Amino acid sequence: MRPVIVLCLSLGLLGCATASTHQELTATFDQGVAAYDAGRLEEAYRIWSSIQDQDIAAMRNVAMMLRKGEGVKKDPKAAEDMYLQAAQAGLPTAQADLADMLLKGEAGPPNPKAALPLLQSAARAEHPVAQFQLAQLYEAGEVVPRDLDKARSLYAAAAGRGMKEAAGRLAALGPPPGAQPSRIP
Repeated sequence: MRPVIVLCLSLGLLGCATASTHQELTATFDQGVAAYDAGRLEEAYRIWSSIQDQDIAAMRNVAMMLRKGEGVKKDPKAAEDMYLQAAQAGLPTAQADLADMLLKGEAGPPNPKAALPLLQSAARAEHPVAQFQLAQLYEAGEVVPRDLDKARSLYAAAAGRGMKEAAGRLAALGPPPGAQPSRIP
């Protein structure tokens, strides 16, 4: 049994073992961030891939890299599948990213109906892009019944989180009918 232990220990020293504690996962994730920020995309992809089964943020980052073809060959279908796993685990950024892919039809025909529950979940978690895109659906009224009050509310929430496009759409919609103009005292 001893040779197996030695083999495992030597694999661990070479970085082939997977991280297991929260501290190890955080350190590994942060190494991926540092590599990504430094432009070492292949290294970042390799690092995050090594912990994707243990860390949903790493899984989302791997999906993002697959989606964009950063450090790895572009593979929208694999990105969509990976985003789905992270979205089902409850990660709002993955929900918003997958919804964006579905709206744009990056891995197949556009599918706004499939994007809707993802946008709703991410918007509840205060993800500004999801709020903006969900507002667009309510404004258009094609996937959901048209509801300009919901659209305004979502645009306002996204604008409050810095989305200039949302502020623009909110201004374009104007105040709700019957709203009293604000008075300057």
